[in-house]
Amino acid sequence: MNLSKISKNVSRLLALAASIIVLGACSISLDAQKYEQMEPKFDIESFFDGKVKAWGIVQNRDGDVVQRFIVHIDGYKKDGNLILDERFEYGFGDGPETRVWTLSKNADGTYTGNAGDIAGAAKGTPHGNAFNFAYEMDLAVGGSTYRVNFDDWFFAFDDKTMMNRSYIKKFGIVMAEVSIFMQKQ
Repeated sequence: MNLSKISKNVSRLLALAASIIVLGACSISLDAQKYEQMEPKFDIESFFDGKVKAWGIVQNRDGDVVQRFIVHIDGYKKDGNLILDERFEYGFGDGPETRVWTLSKNADGTYTGNAGDIAGAAKGTPHGNAFNFAYEMDLAVGGSTYRVNFDDWFFAFDDKTMMNRSYIKKFGIVMAEVSIFMQKQ
C-alpha cells in the first residue's frame, strides 16, 4: 500500500470518528436508574385520575420556541385501562386539537399505550419519581410529515405537580424538545 492510500484511509477514519462524536453530542439519553430511589414516587394512574392542566412549549434544535400550548386532560379508568382525553389550545404554532390515550398496565408494572396519531404501541416504564414513555409518531411539520421517536420523561414534584420533558428524535438525533408542566385541578 502506498503512502497516498494510507493517508486517504486515515483521513476517512478521522472523518468517521468526528462524525460519530458530533452525532453523539446531539443525542440525549437519561439514566433511568438514577430516579429509582427518588421521592416522591410517581404513580401515573393516581396523577391522571381526574382533571389535569398542562402548559408547554416546543423548542427546535436552535432553542427557538416554535410552539406554545395548553392541554386540558381528563383522566379516568375504563375497563381496567387508564384513559387520557387531551384537548389542546395553541398560543402559537399548530398541532392536534385532541388526542385520546389508552394505557394498559402490564404484569411486570410497565405500561402499553395507544393513541390515534401514535405509530404502534408506546412503552411506558416507571422509575421511582420518574416515568419514561417511548413511542413513534408521524409528526406534521410545515407541508411534510416525518416519522419521529419520542423519548418522553415525567418527573414528580409532588402528588399534584409534575414536569414532562420530551426529546423528539430522528435517526437518534434530537430535533426538538418539549417542556410541559402539569398540575392536577
